[in-house]
Amino acid sequence: MAESAQPLSARARLAVTAGKAAAAVSRAAGRGSGSVIGGRVALKVDPELLSRLAGHLEVVLVSATNGKTTTTRLIAEALRAGGEVVSNALGANMPAGITSALSAGATARFGVLEVDEKYLAGVARDVTPRAIALLNLSRDQLDRAAETRMLAERWREGLQGSKATIIANADDPLVVWAASSSPDVIWAAVGQEWKDDAWSCPACGGVLHRPDAVHWQCGECGFGRPAPSWVLSGDTVVDPHGTPWPIRLQLPGRANKANAATAAAVAAALGIHPQVALERMQSVAAVAGRYDVVQHQGRDIRLLLAKNPAGWLETFSLIDPPPAPVILSVNARGADGTDTSWLWDVDYGRLAGHPIAVIGDRRLDLAVRLEVAGVQFRVCETLDEAVQMLPQGRIEAIANYTAFQDMRRIVGN
Repeated sequence: MAESAQPLSARARLAVTAGKAAAAVSRAAGRGSGSVIGGRVALKVDPELLSRLAGHLEVVLVSATNGKTTTTRLIAEALRAGGEVVSNALGANMPAGITSALSAGATARFGVLEVDEKYLAGVARDVTPRAIALLNLSRDQLDRAAETRMLAERWREGLQGSKATIIANADDPLVVWAASSSPDVIWAAVGQEWKDDAWSCPACGGVLHRPDAVHWQCGECGFGRPAPSWVLSGDTVVDPHGTPWPIRLQLPGRANKANAATAAAVAAALGIHPQVALERMQSVAAVAGRYDVVQHQGRDIRLLLAKNPAGWLETFSLIDPPPAPVILSVNARGADGTDTSWLWDVDYGRLAGHPIAVIGDRRLDLAVRLEVAGVQFRVCETLDEAVQMLPQGRIEAIANYTAFQDMRRIVGN
C-alpha cells in the first residue's frame, strides 16, 4: 500500500498553484490544455515537485514507441477497481506534463503515467514506481530520437537494480535486453508485428534467428526470447497459472488486445484480479480521440492515429476492407519529427483497392511514396475537399500526430 498523502511544503503548494494558474491562462488563450506549460512553471518554482507529488502513490509507468497512451488508459481503468487513480490521460508524457497530472492526485491511491521513452529512467528515479510496463521500441522521429538500440541501452542502464516490477514484452528483443538488467521482471508474450528494428542482437550485434513466428535467438551469443508468464492467445490472455481470460474490448484490432493483455498483467501485479481488470477495460471506447467515429459534412469518419512505420502497419489491419474510402494525412512539424524518410518503410501497397485522398502539410511527400507503391490516390488541399471527392461509405482517416490533432479540431472532436 502507498503511504497516506503528506501535506506539501509551502514551496510545493506555491508551485502547484503557479502551475495551475499558468495552465488556466494557456487554456483561456486557446493554446491547448495547458498541462505542459503548467508543469514547467511548477517545476521552476520547486524542482523536486514531481517526487513530492508521487510520494503517496502506487505508481505505474508505461513506456513504448507505440501503444503507451492506450495501455495507460486501460491500466488506469483496471486499477480503479482498487481505488482512485490519477493519470496523464491526454498523453502529456514528459516531466512537465506528468507533474501537471499528479498535481490533481492528492487523494488518489494509484498514479498511472505514460512516459516518453527518452525520459523513462529519469521519471522512474523521481517517482519510485511499483511497476513499469515496457511495450516495444521501434524507429520514430528520426531527426531527433535516439536510434532504437541506444534507447534500449538507456532503459537498461536506467532500470538496472530498480525495485519496480517490470512487465515487459517478451516478443521484442530490444525490450527484453533493456528489461534484463532488472531483478524483478514479468514477461508477457503479446506479439510484435513490426520486426524491422530487431534483426540484430542488442547484446552483441549478431544476427537474430527466428525459427518460427514466435521464437527468436541470437546465433552468436545465445541471447533469446525468455519464457513468458502471460501469453496473448487470440481473444484471451493466459495468466501464469494457465487460466485463459477473455478480452472483450470496444477498441479495435490485435494491437489493442496486446495492450489489454499487458494491462491485465500490470493490474495483477498491483492486486487486481484479471477478470475484474479486463471487465473494466470494456468501458474504454476511444482514447484521446483515437478510434472515435465522428460526423462531418454528413459523412461518418473514423479517426485513426499512426505516427511511425510500426503504427501504420497495425492501423492498416484495422480499416474496413476495400472499397472503403481512406484519407491519409501527414505533417512534419516539431511534435512529429521533421524527417519524413520513414514513409518509405511503410508498405502502402496494402491500401490497394481503396479510394484514397491525401492531405496534410507533407501531402506531396506521401503522394510520391504512393505513386511508387502503385496505389491510386488524389491529392487534396483540405479535409473538406477530401471528404467531398471520396465515394460513399465510412471514411477511414489515418493521420500522424499533429495531422491527427488538426483533423480533430476541424471535425470538432
